[in-house]
Amino acid sequence: MTQGAGQEPVVRTATLRDFRVPPYAQTPVPPQAQGVAPSSVPHPGNAVVGDGQPEGYTPTERDLPVIRRGDTVQVQTVAEPRPASDDGRGPLFVVGDVHGYLDELLAALGEQGLIDADGNWAAGNARLWFLGDFTDRGPDGIGVIDLVMRLSAEAAAAGGYCKALMGNHELLLIGAKRFADTPVNSGAGTATFQAAWLLNGGQKTDMERLQDVHLQWMSRLDAVVEEDGHLLMHSDTTAYLDYGSTIEDVNDTITAILTRNDADECWDLFRKLTKRFAFRDEGGSQAVRELLTTYGGQRVVHGHSPIPYLLGEVGTEEGEDGAGPVINGPHVYADGLAIAMDGGVTMAGKLLVVQLPLHD
Repeated sequence: MTQGAGQEPVVRTATLRDFRVPPYAQTPVPPQAQGVAPSSVPHPGNAVVGDGQPEGYTPTERDLPVIRRGDTVQVQTVAEPRPASDDGRGPLFVVGDVHGYLDELLAALGEQGLIDADGNWAAGNARLWFLGDFTDRGPDGIGVIDLVMRLSAEAAAAGGYCKALMGNHELLLIGAKRFADTPVNSGAGTATFQAAWLLNGGQKTDMERLQDVHLQWMSRLDAVVEEDGHLLMHSDTTAYLDYGSTIEDVNDTITAILTRNDADECWDLFRKLTKRFAFRDEGGSQAVRELLTTYGGQRVVHGHSPIPYLLGEVGTEEGEDGAGPVINGPHVYADGLAIAMDGGVTMAGKLLVVQLPLHD
């Protein structure tokens, strides 16, 4: 395990409460008025369900129902090479949430033949997209960012590319560095980026090693892209629709927000992209279709919400006989329209690197 300077090994003991919808990401659900069309009510995947919950409350299965194995398909992926696209472009790969687990990332990229034994780009004209969340919880988030930045240059020189999307933890780290303890309007009282960053697994060694080049790189990341009929985004939320009716509009709007450097505006962006579960449960496929209709593509591919949580396989803090959740690959759900890519590396799951399209 790669460790930050002077930092003890990180033990992955994430539980349900680590991945609940936090208060700053919740949107109250208004009472369903008689005769009001369901489409006028916020989608339950983007909102807190039921009556108000006490501070620190850990959701149960009743409060946040999980997807069972019978409702979704877990696709086992193999590292067999597949042909390039018909137009001559190289094969397309995606990477789920890394959260500072550099050693696991190197191993997963190596298994797919994307890097060599020395960690250098070895995939020629292949295309590689990271879905965001490079830091926090794990031991070496800055090391992960440095690797992705280096691979981006090496891939471009080889005729391929390595690119990355904006995750909510990138927004969180940017905010913690820029605004620190500056109070922001959270909609539920006073909050700060610094407190939220620490609460969500911020590593002090990452902050100590964070440089301007890292901040500039993160600030310019796109939030949404479309590749080969796959709509790639970090969060399983419809909140992207708040920022534009085209992919270009969304990315330009989010870049402009970060450029303006307003704490409240950046907090609102972070809060919205921290929402999750919009594609889960009843109405989830309709939420995915709305995104696909607006931005294009045939399937949404996202990270953010760990597959072990979606499956209800999150263990206790002490673990269950020392065994973590068994993750064989991505999950296809929402009537086959959504692919979940966060394998739950922070809870002893699996860091996923897979080739698209999936043959499920």
